Amino acid sequence: MNFLTDPLDGRSTLRPADILVFGWARGKHACVDLTGVSPLVGLRDNGFVVGQATLNAESSKVAKHEKACLENQHVFIPFAFDTLGSLAPKAVEFLNRVQRVVNSNLSTFKSRFVFSRIGFAIQKGVAAQLVARLPATCL
Repeated sequence: MNFLTDPLDGRSTLRPADILVFGWARGKHACVDLTGVSPLVGLRDNGFVVGQATLNAESSKVAKHEKACLENQHVFIPFAFDTLGSLAPKAVEFLNRVQRVVNSNLSTFKSRFVFSRIGFAIQKGVAAQLVARLPATCL
């Protein structure tokens, strides 16, 4: 997506959306950004609050990417989740809408396929986080 290019630098400073959904809202496409976080992020600062890491990740992604998407007639949807399975509110809204559309337009088999793909994407993100935290001697 070329609109994520910094005009002063001439190259992209932001990465493209993880998922681009065509015709999401009133003809606008949606840029979905998948973000996996550890639920222990920020534990030293405020203590442990269930779901707080996903809420923080969601608001951080909105602050970073929403303006660029809106300026280019796109909708931005942050899809934040943590490694224990907590989903941010926007991710839940996204999945509910996808489920309604899939169930009304596709067979049960295809519906399961769509959600297994989403589940796989989440598992892949969790695995990448876990591998990134392994000591170099384990790799």
